[in-house]
Amino acid sequence: MPRRFWGVRRLLKMPLTEAGDQYSVWVGLIYIFNLIVGTGALTLPAAFARAGWGLSTISLLFLAFMSFLNATYVIETMACANAVFKWKRLQSIKRESIQEHESDEEQSTSQNNHGDLEEPLVCGDTIPSRYYSLDRRVELGEMANLFFNKMGRTMFYCSLCIYLYGDLSIYSAAVAKSIMDVVCTQIPANMSTPSMDELPCFNVTSSDPTAYTRLDTYRVALLTFVAAMGPFVFFNVQKTKYLQLFTSSMRWLAFTIMISMAIHLLIGRGPQGHPPAFDVTGMPTLFGACVYSFMCHHSLPGLITPIRGKSHLGLHLSLNYALIAVFYLLLAFTGAFAFSKLNDLYTLNFIPSNNENIFLEIVEYFLALFPVFTLSTSFPIIAITLRNNLQSLFLDTTRLESYNFVLRKILFPIITVVPPVLLTYFLEDISILIEFTGSYAGTGIQYFIPTFLVVSARRHCTNLLGLGVINKYKSPFSHVAWAVFVLLWSAMCIVLVSVHFFEKKS
Repeated sequence: MPRRFWGVRRLLKMPLTEAGDQYSVWVGLIYIFNLIVGTGALTLPAAFARAGWGLSTISLLFLAFMSFLNATYVIETMACANAVFKWKRLQSIKRESIQEHESDEEQSTSQNNHGDLEEPLVCGDTIPSRYYSLDRRVELGEMANLFFNKMGRTMFYCSLCIYLYGDLSIYSAAVAKSIMDVVCTQIPANMSTPSMDELPCFNVTSSDPTAYTRLDTYRVALLTFVAAMGPFVFFNVQKTKYLQLFTSSMRWLAFTIMISMAIHLLIGRGPQGHPPAFDVTGMPTLFGACVYSFMCHHSLPGLITPIRGKSHLGLHLSLNYALIAVFYLLLAFTGAFAFSKLNDLYTLNFIPSNNENIFLEIVEYFLALFPVFTLSTSFPIIAITLRNNLQSLFLDTTRLESYNFVLRKILFPIITVVPPVLLTYFLEDISILIEFTGSYAGTGIQYFIPTFLVVSARRHCTNLLGLGVINKYKSPFSHVAWAVFVLLWSAMCIVLVSVHFFEKKS
């Protein structure tokens, strides 16, 4: 075999992740499970009750399937990106080999070799099948740069930035509301709930117009939270393994307690909530909550790449989604029937009361402050991700250091944090924030972008490698009809949500 092909085989066999950084497929699925089952799940019980238990069950299962479908698109596109990088590296090795032997070869032979470099590879050897792999981590932004034109890249970064802005807004509002409900006096169950700017914080029976209101407390908590977490956006903070383990353990402890307490209430006093079977007016909120709750696509590459043994990744991922759907149904069903009135953030139904049982009171305080613990660790990470994507959208990242210090280090961190703070300062309704973020930006990240990426990647790799090279990570939903179905479904959902918005305004 010619020497120049030794490097080819070595390149195609060589894993691009270090053994020490890898983990088993089950550990990877646990990470994906923890990524999906986050704070978005806390909005499901209220949305579930509004849309009705029958419609909500059907919708949640269907949206879980749609999320899984597009997750397979992300995996396939990632394998295509790996193939493109390997092909480019192969061409570089060939060119170096040709240059080394150019002085000893005839000019005609050299020209033939140069012509072969740009020809697509054909199916006739076992080497091409090794092009498609998941060895190298390729983020969504890199995929967009590879397979989208300038317009597509701009749309991608705009969708991602809007989604991250929505994330920061939801995080800020959730933390501020949780602190407000813990600090302020509990509202009696038999009392009609006026707006936050009318209800005093410490004495709900007071009618003094100068009293400190719940809205005042909410805004003070919001500004305090942003003042504490916002400065991290000026630096580079990475999520550590121990931080992930801590937040995951807190999350699972909280979810287990909430489900257990809801089941205990159902057994002890019977169903207090009576949601209808079907209520289409609650569908937009449910759609936004479900899309937001199944969001993982923007972070899949970083979790999938270190997994060892990816041969049955699609099957394992489908089982993961099925388990998450069952978990969501259990959380939503128990909450919808255990409480007569559900808050937009489910943990607010466990506000501490004057309980004689000290252990139960500690548990209630833990649940009420649960969003504060988890979101405070996630807020800086999301903010830094948004800052980096804003820089990628407006600046040339290959020469980032050449830009003005104020522009790089001051301006972009400020425009990252200030808009979410202004929005949540005047709009504290989490359901509206989730409805908008999940329905519009979430639809773009979860549906539109993976679908357009996989269609563009298939065409690009076919032109580059030839028709005979098979992608073993190809989505089982590879027929073009599935892509058309996803796009039509997404467009229909956006139209319905938009109509709902206009009806609420009128």
